[in-house]
Amino acid sequence: MKEKYWKYSLVIFILGLGYILFRQAQPFMNGILGGFTLYLLLRSFTFWLQKKMKPALAVWLVTIGTTLFILVPLSLFAWALVGQVSQMHFDTESIIQPAWKVIDFIKGRTGFDLLSEKSLEFIVSQASSIGQSVMSGVSDLLVNLAVAIMLLFFMLYEGKNMEHYISSLLPFDEDNKQEVLAKVQLMVRSNAIGIPLLAAIQGIISFGGYLLCGAPNPALSAMLTAFASIIPLVGTALVWVPITVYFLVVNDWVSALVMLGYGSIIISQCDNLIRFILQKKMADVHPLITIFGVVAGLPLFGFMGVIFGPLLVSLFLLFLDMFRKEYLMGGDGDL
Repeated sequence: MKEKYWKYSLVIFILGLGYILFRQAQPFMNGILGGFTLYLLLRSFTFWLQKKMKPALAVWLVTIGTTLFILVPLSLFAWALVGQVSQMHFDTESIIQPAWKVIDFIKGRTGFDLLSEKSLEFIVSQASSIGQSVMSGVSDLLVNLAVAIMLLFFMLYEGKNMEHYISSLLPFDEDNKQEVLAKVQLMVRSNAIGIPLLAAIQGIISFGGYLLCGAPNPALSAMLTAFASIIPLVGTALVWVPITVYFLVVNDWVSALVMLGYGSIIISQCDNLIRFILQKKMADVHPLITIFGVVAGLPLFGFMGVIFGPLLVSLFLLFLDMFRKEYLMGGDGDL
């Protein structure tokens, strides 16, 4: 009884402290998961490089190279996006006049005044909160980049020992351990490479359509489309649909029809086709796993949920299959 008491008490302490640490690490979760993702992408190359030179020197070279050629360009891309937003210019006269017509139409049909005191107060409050969110997002980006770099260095430095320790904690036999670790590495690598590749392709495809239609600031619109391709279900429609509405508001019906056709036929269909091909080529993952995984992962992990959400769904199905084989089929494949 005493041994069981200490055993269960230790389990409770581990779970309790783990929960507290997880809650405290929430602001840095994107950096932690980003460091883990980079480790899985670079572990094989680092282990190979450590055989050619001093292990510590190899880790330093990989970490510095990753910072200079991956993390810094991503940061510059984010700054370029912010710069594009700040330099946006619209023909205000051509927008204001149709907007007044829309406001009068809504007021006449529904009685709701978009320019009432309450509506204006709501718009002002939302604008200020958006500005605060942008500033907070920039500072969080810098902090999480620092966390990712630091975590990457120490994970590469102690990579083999860390993997051996994690493997010893998994409650599976050796074959299942290897299957779980292989699944984790395959899913993370495929999503970490496939999602940015899909976003880049979608940005290029959409950029041609925005140039064809004469959309305002086509470069910014293409960047936003690339980001929107990550979001499941709606995806790129979050960008090209408002642009179509913009053309309707300014009474440019030809551009609106061209944008609607290009967006619905080319951009959206290419998004579905390319996503399916990449998932099949890289990890043979069913599209539903990716969709449900991203929906579940974004609230849990933030932006990194697009990588680790599908991983959770895949691991759940893998563990379910292990349970079926081990306990429902007697471990030998027979019921």
